[in-house]
Amino acid sequence: INVTSVIFNGLVIVTRLATRDLHKPISILFCNLAVSDLFTSFSGFWISVLFITNPDITIFGSQDMLAPYALYTTSILSTIYNQVSIGIERYLAVARSMRTRFRVARHHSITVVFINWVLAFFLGCLPLMGWNCLQADSSISVLYSPFCVSYLVFITMPNVVVAFLVPLFTYLRIILILRKRKLRMQACGQVMGTYKSVETQVARTSISIWLLALVSYAPFLAGVIFDATNQRCHTDLYPGAYIFRNCTAMLVTITCLGNPVLYTLKFRAMGAKLKALRCPSATRMQACAIENI
Repeated sequence: INVTSVIFNGLVIVTRLATRDLHKPISILFCNLAVSDLFTSFSGFWISVLFITNPDITIFGSQDMLAPYALYTTSILSTIYNQVSIGIERYLAVARSMRTRFRVARHHSITVVFINWVLAFFLGCLPLMGWNCLQADSSISVLYSPFCVSYLVFITMPNVVVAFLVPLFTYLRIILILRKRKLRMQACGQVMGTYKSVETQVARTSISIWLLALVSYAPFLAGVIFDATNQRCHTDLYPGAYIFRNCTAMLVTITCLGNPVLYTLKFRAMGAKLKALRCPSATRMQACAIENI
C-alpha cells in the first residue's frame, strides 16, 4: 500500500510540474498535499521495513525508531494542515463575490505552504530534540515507543480536532453559499442546471473528504487515548493492540491514496464548473427587483 501511494502521489507531482499548472494558488496546495502524502507513504514504508527486519524495536522502542516516527508525524501534520488550507482556499474562492474582495494569490499559497511545513517540522521533530522516553519508562507510549504519552496527546488532540472541524465548517459554508446563489437566480427567473450540478458535486466531494479524514484519523486518536489511559505493559497487550496499531497506519496510508483522487481529479472538474458560474450582475439584480416590485 505504501509503494502504491508513493507511485500515485509521485505521478500527481510530476503531472503538476509537467503541465506548468503551478501558477494557480490551488494547484500549489494540491502539489504540496501530494508531497506530504509522498513523505507519509515513504516514512510508513521505512517503518514497515523496520517491522519486518526487527519487529521488537517497533514494539519495545529504540533509538532507531525516533527518526522514522518523527518523519511520519511531520508528514501527517503537513497533510492535515494542507487539507485545512485547501478547504479555506476553496471557501475564499467561492465566497469572494459574495462577502469579500480578498483573492488568494500565488504568493499567498507559497507562504501558507512554507508555514505549514515549518510548523509540521517543528512539532514533528520535538522527540528528536529531547521530548522522548528513551531514558524514562514511566510515561513511555506502549503503542509508539519511544515516544512519550504526553507528546502524543499534545500532538494528536488539537490537530485531529482541526482536521475534523475546519474542513467541516468550510465545506458546509461553500454549500450554503451555492444554495443562496441558486435561490437568488431562481428569484430572477434564471434557473441554471449547472448550479444544481455544482452543488451536488461539492456536497459529495465534501462528504467524501470529511469521511476519509474521519476514517483515517479517528482510530489513531482512539489509539492515543487508549495509550494514555492504559496501565499495562507491552507484553500484556501483544498482539491485539499492535494489530490495531498497524491497521491505523494502513488507514492513514489509504488516505494518502484517496487524496489524489478526491482533491486533484474531482476538484479540477468542480473548479471548471465554478469558474463558469458568475454571481448575477448588478444590472440584472436591479431589473429583477423592479419586476418584483
